Amino acid sequence: MTTRFGAPAGQITTFIEVPFNRDDKPYIPDGLIRVTRGQRSWTALVEVKTGAGELTADQVGAYLDIARDQQFDAVITISNLITTADERHPVGIDGRRTRKVAVHHLSWADIRFRCQLLLENDLVADRTQEYVLGEFFRYLDHARSGAQTFEDMGSSWVPVRDSVAAGTLLPTDRGLPSVAERFDQLVHFLCLHLGGLLGVEVLPQAGRRADAAVRRQALADELCRQGTLSAALRIPGTVGPLAVSADLRAGRLVWAVNIDAPRQGRPTTRIRWILRQLGDANGNLRIESFEQGSREAARAELLALVRQKPEIMISDSGREIRAFRISLSAPLGTKRGVGKGTFVTSVTETLEKFYEEVVQNLREWNGQVGGGSPADEA
Repeated sequence: MTTRFGAPAGQITTFIEVPFNRDDKPYIPDGLIRVTRGQRSWTALVEVKTGAGELTADQVGAYLDIARDQQFDAVITISNLITTADERHPVGIDGRRTRKVAVHHLSWADIRFRCQLLLENDLVADRTQEYVLGEFFRYLDHARSGAQTFEDMGSSWVPVRDSVAAGTLLPTDRGLPSVAERFDQLVHFLCLHLGGLLGVEVLPQAGRRADAAVRRQALADELCRQGTLSAALRIPGTVGPLAVSADLRAGRLVWAVNIDAPRQGRPTTRIRWILRQLGDANGNLRIESFEQGSREAARAELLALVRQKPEIMISDSGREIRAFRISLSAPLGTKRGVGKGTFVTSVTETLEKFYEEVVQNLREWNGQVGGGSPADEA
C-alpha cells in the first residue's frame, strides 16, 4: 500500500507513538513508517481514527509541519471516512503545507479490502505473514475494532429524500451536495465490498465524470431533475458494467446488466440462448430486448413469462435482436443508517443477490458451434 504513495518496494520498518516537539509543544503521531531500498529512504507519519473519530485540520496540519521539519515524505491518515481515488484529502489543508510533504488518506474499508484481496488470492508467500494477516483481517471484522464499513448516508439524507418525494428539491438546497457526496462514497464502498468477496479489484465506471467534484455535481443535478441516483461498477471477467439506479420518487432500486445477443440464429434461438444462461434465476427479473438500429427496448417482460413464451420478446419490426438487458427491481430502503429498511443495506444486499443470481452466470457468445452457440438450435 505504501508504494501507492511513492514509497519504494523495500524493507519496511514501523514505529508507534513517536514523540516530537514543535514550538515547545509535544506531538505524538500514532505511527511512523519507513521504507528503505538501497540508498533510498521514504518516511511517513501516520494518524489513525477509529469508530466515530474524526480527523481535524489542525492536527493533520501540525503533522505536515513536523514531517517537513524532519524531511519526511508524507503524512498518511486512516479513518472510517471513505474517499475516492480522485478525491482530495477529506480534511481541508493549506496547499502551502503540502509543497514538500504529501498527504494521503486511507479508509479502514480500503485496508480491509487489500487484506482480503491478498488472502483470497493466496498472494502471501510466507506462511507466518499469511497467518498474521488473517488474524488482522479477523480483528478488523470485529465490531469492537472500530474499523467500520459505510454505515450512514448523513444528516442531510432524510430532508433531501423527503424533498425528492414531495417534488420540492432545488439545486440550491443545502443538503444536496452532502447526499451526492455520500452516494459517491457508497459506490466506492460497494466496489471494495464486492471486490473483497470476489478477490478482484472492482472499479466505478467513471465515463466522462472522472473528477470527483464533476461527478458529484452530476449526481446532484440528476437527483434534482429525475429524482434518481445512478452509477455503474466494472467487474473483471463479467459481460459488462453493473448499473444501479435508485429512484427516490418511486422508492425502487434497480440493478441491471447488458449483454450482446448472438450474431447468428433465429430470434427465438437468441432468446433461448439468454434463457439458458439465466438458469434457475428468479422469475421476477426483467428482460429487455434491443434491436439493430435502435437504442430503445423493443420488448420488456418478466423472466417467468419469457420462459413460458420465448416468442413474446420478438417484435413485429423484423429487425434482428442485438442485445439483452437483465434487471432486478427491489424496494428501496429509506432510512439513513444500516440494517432493515435502510438505503445502504438495500443497495448492498441487492447487489450481492444480483451478482449471485445473474451476473456471475452470464457469458458472452463465443461465435462457435457448440458450447451454447445458437448454431446448435438454428
